[in-house]
Amino acid sequence: MADIAFRRARADDAAEVATLHADSWRRHYRGAYADSFLDGDVVADRHAVWSERLAAPSASATVLAEREGELVGFVHVMFDKDERWGSLVDNLHVRHDQQRGGIGSALLGQAALAIRDQAAGDAMYLWVLRQNTSAQRFYRACGAAEVEMAKAPAPGGDPTRLNGSPDRLRMAWPDAYVLIDGPNRTGTPGE
Repeated sequence: MADIAFRRARADDAAEVATLHADSWRRHYRGAYADSFLDGDVVADRHAVWSERLAAPSASATVLAEREGELVGFVHVMFDKDERWGSLVDNLHVRHDQQRGGIGSALLGQAALAIRDQAAGDAMYLWVLRQNTSAQRFYRACGAAEVEMAKAPAPGGDPTRLNGSPDRLRMAWPDAYVLIDGPNRTGTPGE
């Protein structure tokens, strides 16, 4: 992990983040999201979302993981999104060929650092599609508990982008700070 650098995303990172996000959805959300959406211009859809988010971040942080200047993962956290569950990890994606190398765990740690520095509370949660069992195993291994099941919302609010009504699981950490590495407990996110 010594060769991974973390930094806060800037507005000009939107295209790269969108491309990784779209690739991750195409690989892991098939069956829950409509093929017509995933096989269509999902990159343009994600680019619009990330352009807006990164142009004017509000009560959120996006941290990129880079190896030799190339994006290998990112995490986006929205501070104090839920009164009970705390800050929402709205997105965590690692490039397919870089998975299982510790980048996802490190990005969760970066989210926890950002929460420590900018959120009112220390709890953190995320939603994962019920079909994404490998992600569920990963989050459990990182200390999350499954606390709720609900229906997944349609991307962009468009129900034609879903296959039926897929379920999602809320995974929660009552104390996100357990995800911060010992020496990094006093560090700055994205440094």
